Amino acid sequence: MSKYTIGINFGTLSGRAVLVDISDGSVKASSVHAYKNAVITDHLPGDDAPLPHDYALQDPNDYLEVLKRTIPAVMKESAIQKQDVIGLSIDFTACTVVPVDEHNQPLSFNENHRNNKHAWVKLWKHHAAQKYADELNALAHEEKTDWINRYGGKISSEWLFPKIMQVLKEDYELYQNVDNFLEATDWVTSQMTDHVVRNSCTLGYKAMYHHEKGFPSKDFFKKLDPRMENIIDEKIKGDIIDVGQKAGSLTPKWAEILGLSENTVVAAGNVDAHVSPPAAGLNKAGQMLMIMGTSTCDILLGDKETMVPGMCGVVKNGSVPGFYAYESGQSAVGDIFAWFVDDYIGENTRKEATSAGLDIHAYLEQEASKLKIGESGLLALDWFGGNRSILVDADVQGMMLGMNLNTKPYEIYRALIESTAFGKRIIIDNYKAHGVPIDEIYVSGGLPNKNKMLLQIYADVLNIEIKIADSEHTSALGAAMFASVVAKDGHKSIKEATEKMAKVKEETVKPNPENVKKYQKIYDEFKVLHDYFGRGDNDVMKRLKRLKG
Repeated sequence: MSKYTIGINFGTLSGRAVLVDISDGSVKASSVHAYKNAVITDHLPGDDAPLPHDYALQDPNDYLEVLKRTIPAVMKESAIQKQDVIGLSIDFTACTVVPVDEHNQPLSFNENHRNNKHAWVKLWKHHAAQKYADELNALAHEEKTDWINRYGGKISSEWLFPKIMQVLKEDYELYQNVDNFLEATDWVTSQMTDHVVRNSCTLGYKAMYHHEKGFPSKDFFKKLDPRMENIIDEKIKGDIIDVGQKAGSLTPKWAEILGLSENTVVAAGNVDAHVSPPAAGLNKAGQMLMIMGTSTCDILLGDKETMVPGMCGVVKNGSVPGFYAYESGQSAVGDIFAWFVDDYIGENTRKEATSAGLDIHAYLEQEASKLKIGESGLLALDWFGGNRSILVDADVQGMMLGMNLNTKPYEIYRALIESTAFGKRIIIDNYKAHGVPIDEIYVSGGLPNKNKMLLQIYADVLNIEIKIADSEHTSALGAAMFASVVAKDGHKSIKEATEKMAKVKEETVKPNPENVKKYQKIYDEFKVLHDYFGRGDNDVMKRLKRLKG
């Protein structure tokens, strides 16, 4: 009789559950639930006071609603008996931080704190902690710490400690009410098991933790702020376990809510990107997976630990056990295309799309595909959400060069896609320049399955064949695979799970040699702009941002 696991992927705007047959990785049912409060950027729910610039918050109750709605839905759709579901696991955007009280409840659930912006979840793309990241980085280099090099020389404003520093320095009274700062993936897992554990993957990439050396010293935190000397003991609580290990089993309460057995094992939570490589079939050094959605996260497998400037981090067993996993990425990709289409496409273009029987994205892709490389005369910098790699700077801004009164919307659309491909090329060239090989590239996520032109542009700009994960739910499938490893009657290892459950399409996207040559010329210009505006030659973007207040 077949056995099944459930993987739940918590994205930026919604959560999705998949119920998977562990014998072959086939998805028997799936369900998605959109967050009621989505991304909170303007004002808190029920409060009209405007939030400052660069805030991106969420409501943790939205995460619980995903569990309550999607898991019963997949159980009903599949008609599978609950005793045959042997495990579940979740993955999450990161670094997404939940401040909780001594009862492990989010401070935003407390009426006394509900109107306090620092009581809410700080989403991964909350960039308002940049100045605290700058403070941390400056001290790390001043102290000549060795750990800063594992993160490419910079800690991102998106990560744990800059976000904690923001709470500490802007509202110390609230900070004192926080018993624990938890990654959302660990908090949701703890709700289902009534056991607080921290997964070593998220700690390794987002919290300056090393599997042998631990966290930075108390002395470092004291120099950062005297009130932070004992922060690890006081605010970073919970046993640390590796991905692919057991976090606990469902409590009777949650087993009843979800319609599952109390014997259902819950695996350690994980990051949405880092759980994905096994689901795409990655199993050797030199393979990179680009998870392409609202942002893009790259996971590259290596056989040794190398310090690469500008990378997000390198962690042993950070994705596939037995390998070092390097992380890099771009803060905005799909977000850029959505922003342009939602806010800057005129009524005439929308009517043209309707007349063609296409949605607006498909219509823009159709028209942009007709352009020759370089025909529009446009060149963009892909920093509309700041730069995650390799500048690690949330204060740089996007740019479009070469527009005139004849520029068409589909020309801008294509230039924006090209900019993200050029940004990826910068990242890949940086790895190679520092001795980390990249032999194969895979893609997963929503974008590759929606836009064929995008994949061809990437293949041509990167000059490499691109392989495509054959699943609409790669992250959730990956979570289900890790659940199969911890469950009784499951797989013996993630390697075995990969052999049985991974999904990769037979078709690939190969570079066109002529296109490669043409894009090389434009990429050379992109590099000039990248260094001029991003490496200190001209900080006009930052000066303009400061004027915004």
